[in-house]
Amino acid sequence: MQHLRYFLTVTGLLIGSISQQAAWAQVRAMPPSTANDTSPDSALAQPGARGDVVERGWFLSGKVLMDDGSPTPANITIQRVCAGATKAMGFTDSKGRFSFQMGQKTDMAPDASEDSGEEQRVALMTPIGGSSTEGRLFGSMNNRQLSGCQLEAALPGYRSDTVVLGNRRYMDNPDVGSIVLHRMGNVEGTSVSATSLDAPREARKLYDKGMEAERQKKWPAAQTDFEKAVALYPKYAAAWHELGNARQRQGDRARAREAFRKSMEADRRYLGPYFPLSVMAFEEKNWAETADVTSALTKLDPVDYPMAFLFNAIANAGLGKLDLAEKSARTCVKVDIRHQLPRAEYVLGLILADRHDYDESLTLLRGYIQHAPNTPDSDKIKQQISHVEEMARTQSQSQSAAAQ
Repeated sequence: MQHLRYFLTVTGLLIGSISQQAAWAQVRAMPPSTANDTSPDSALAQPGARGDVVERGWFLSGKVLMDDGSPTPANITIQRVCAGATKAMGFTDSKGRFSFQMGQKTDMAPDASEDSGEEQRVALMTPIGGSSTEGRLFGSMNNRQLSGCQLEAALPGYRSDTVVLGNRRYMDNPDVGSIVLHRMGNVEGTSVSATSLDAPREARKLYDKGMEAERQKKWPAAQTDFEKAVALYPKYAAAWHELGNARQRQGDRARAREAFRKSMEADRRYLGPYFPLSVMAFEEKNWAETADVTSALTKLDPVDYPMAFLFNAIANAGLGKLDLAEKSARTCVKVDIRHQLPRAEYVLGLILADRHDYDESLTLLRGYIQHAPNTPDSDKIKQQISHVEEMARTQSQSQSAAAQ
C-alpha cells in the first residue's frame, strides 16, 4: 500500500469533476416549458433561409409502452443519441406520453440541469476530462446532421426500442409512434416500486400533487405533499425517494439522506434512492457508505449505472481494498459502452500503479492524457505518469539485479 497516497492525492480532483457529472445524472430534470404547449404561439416555426436547417426547431411527440402491458411510470427520460453522445430531450407524463421541441433554440436550453445555467449544463454533459461534442452535435440541427441519430427511452432495468431520426423531415407527422421498453433479465432492481401498488388513494393523490409541484420547481410545496403521503403510508418507497429529492434541493442534506434511507428500507429492490445517496456519500468522502450503497446498487442493476462502479472503485481504493477497487474499475470500463466516463480508465491506471502493475498502468494513464490533453488537472496527471515511470524503472532494475 506504499503508493496508495498517490491515488488519494488525486481523489479531491476526482470528486469535483465526477460528482459534477453525477449531479446531472441523478437530478430529476423537468420537461421543457414548451413540451406540452398547445397555444397558437407554439406552432412550428418555418425553416430558415439556410436550406433545410430549422432555425427554431420542430416538435416531436409519442408514447412509451412497457412490453408486458404494465402501467408506464411517469418521468421516463426521452433522449436523443447521436454518435454515442446522449441528450435528454423530454419526459413522459403519467400516461407515458411525451412531446418536445427539437432545434437550435430548445436544444441548447438548460433542460437537463434545472437550476444551473447554460455554462454549467454544457459542463455537466461533457465527458469527464474529455472534449464536448454537445455544441457540434446538438446545435442547429438539419436533416444531414440527424443522420445516424435516434430517439430512445431511458429507464434503468429496461432496453428501449429506437426511433430513427435521420430520415425525418420538417413537415413530417410529429408523432413518432410508440417506443417499447423491454425488461432486461439480468436486472433485479425495479424503477417502479411494488409498494406503490398498495398505496391508499389519498396518499397517491398527495404523491401526484407533489410530483406536479416538483415539475414547477416548487420544492417546499413538494416536500409538504410527500411528507403527508408517507405519513399516511409509511411504506411508500417512491414518495420517500421524492421527499429526499425535495429536501436535497433545499439544501437539507441530513434529512434528505434520512428520506432516501427510508425509501430503501421500504423497498430494497426499488432503484430510485440508491444513486443519489451514493453521490452524497461520495461527495463527503464517506468511503464506507459509498462502497456499501454502490455495491448494493450494482448488484440490483449491473447495467445502467456505470458511474456507480466508478464510485465503488474509488471508495474501495480509499479503504485500501485494491482487489475490489480494480474489479469495479474494470467493470465500469466494460459497461460504459458509450464511453461517457473516460475518467474510469484513468482511475483504473492509478489503481494498477498501486498494485505495481506499471506496464498496464502507464498504458492507461498515457492513453487518457493523450485523448484528454486539456483536462484541468493535466499537469497533476503528467506528474503522476512521471512518478509511475520512475517506479517502473526501479522495479525493472530490481528484477534485473535479482536475476543476476
